[in-house]
Amino acid sequence: MSYFEQLGLAEPILRALNTKGYSDPTPIQRESIPALLDGRDLLGVAQTGTGKTAAFSLPSLHRLAQNPTGRFPAACRMLVLSPTRELAAQIADNMRDYARFLDLSVQCVFGGLPVRQQARKLVPGCDVLVATPGRLLDLIEQRALTLGHVEIFVLDEADQMMDLGFIKPLTRIANMLPKERQSLFFSATMPDAIANLGKRFITNPVRVEVAPQSTTAERVDQFVTFVDQKEKQALLTISLRKGIASGDIESALVFTRTKHGADRVVRHLVAAGINAAAIHGNKTQAQRTRALDGFRRGSIPVLVATDIAARGIDVPGVSAVFNFEIPNVSEQYVHRIGRTARAGRSGLAVSYVAPDEKSYIRDIERLTGVKLTPARLPEDFIEQAKGLPAPAKKGTGAERSDEDRNARFRKGKAPARGENDRKPRSNRGRNGQRGGQGRDGRWRDAEGQSQDRGVSRSRDHHGDDRESDNRNAGPKNVSHKRGPVTKQIVQPKRHGEKPDNSAGGNPRNSGKKPHRKGGSKSSAPKSAFRGKKPAGKGNAGGGPLKRKMS
Repeated sequence: MSYFEQLGLAEPILRALNTKGYSDPTPIQRESIPALLDGRDLLGVAQTGTGKTAAFSLPSLHRLAQNPTGRFPAACRMLVLSPTRELAAQIADNMRDYARFLDLSVQCVFGGLPVRQQARKLVPGCDVLVATPGRLLDLIEQRALTLGHVEIFVLDEADQMMDLGFIKPLTRIANMLPKERQSLFFSATMPDAIANLGKRFITNPVRVEVAPQSTTAERVDQFVTFVDQKEKQALLTISLRKGIASGDIESALVFTRTKHGADRVVRHLVAAGINAAAIHGNKTQAQRTRALDGFRRGSIPVLVATDIAARGIDVPGVSAVFNFEIPNVSEQYVHRIGRTARAGRSGLAVSYVAPDEKSYIRDIERLTGVKLTPARLPEDFIEQAKGLPAPAKKGTGAERSDEDRNARFRKGKAPARGENDRKPRSNRGRNGQRGGQGRDGRWRDAEGQSQDRGVSRSRDHHGDDRESDNRNAGPKNVSHKRGPVTKQIVQPKRHGEKPDNSAGGNPRNSGKKPHRKGGSKSSAPKSAFRGKKPAGKGNAGGGPLKRKMS
């Protein structure tokens, strides 16, 4: 009997674990699952890649399966918050695997996708909802979701969530949750300040710490190379090209501090013949998903990412991690190198340190308690660096970021072919001949000369458009001339009504009694001027009103 069977988990969950090949729990799972099955709040601290997702998913799914209450419209029974889109999608996929034999619905919402599409999925309600804080609040404000039926609240990567400035959104979300709930906090690092802040959201928690805070994985070989900033790119390209060619590096993660720095590294690697892609906040969700899927499949051996994307990358086969730029927050180093040496494998972590980054390395060594092993530059480094090609152009190899595309429009440049699928308008007619009718209604030939085809448009008293041929029509109320055209307004009489021209031929006055003279304020009422203009106002004769037409 396995450990999960001894815990008394539901049979469908045990069947799903057997399908995935899980038999022995990790330390965080062994310590957390019994307390969560008892309904206690939990504050779990474990290094990255130790199975925190299964630690809170298995007991939570067991509880939901044992207490079937049905689904409430636009609501959820379990809420899981994640700081990044990739991590949210990863958690949702894992929970779907664990609940494949249960009648439980798992939904995932995050930014970068149409909010209306996600709102429609939440209309019938769901059992488990994995979300990022921003998109969750968007759905709540649009009244597409309510949190009144939440039984289990999970906050994964709690320290990163609060470091990113999600304290106020988390406070808003916590105030919307029911007081009677089970709350779980999991993170790889948990400083005392953040732990004290987390106590506002959990009640009498059980603290589970399977490893000292901010410790790195044991099977990661950590090296450091001191090099000038301008030489980092050449050293990275040479190291990756050698490692991939020899087979020592199957897939590598390169971490930069900025988004534009990640794109710049990709352009250099692509120019050197290394297939690479970038993932950061300026990429669209489709671009980020495409790059991450290619990295998982192995078609993209090198993925360049920023720290914000480090939490959502879970690829068991990552063999090496390169710190192209050293993080100024020491805890970020733990999350970076935690992407390798997963599932019992060994890993490699290499850090390139510029002179102004030596203080960051000292802080990291003080935090982790590990002295990094120095590594020298290759003997022929200068000769190899001179032979490297120039960086590729933007958009080559890697996806172009939205910010670069928008910058082209802000500068007034037209998009390149491929960015805009619409073809330029042609001045050819239907039969392939140049020329056509302009906005002013006149026809023009290929040279742009105006042509008089003798066709004009008028409107009958029913409001319908019609075409009349001037060559066959006799002189009527409209005189066809070039330039301004005058038109006398003559309305046809209605059925059973006699025309009355006492007010200048205006049919509005037909059938009314003529106003008698001798009014108190004016000798003629206002209705008398509906068809005429008073003398001295541009119509001295007071005759029928005429209007110029172009």
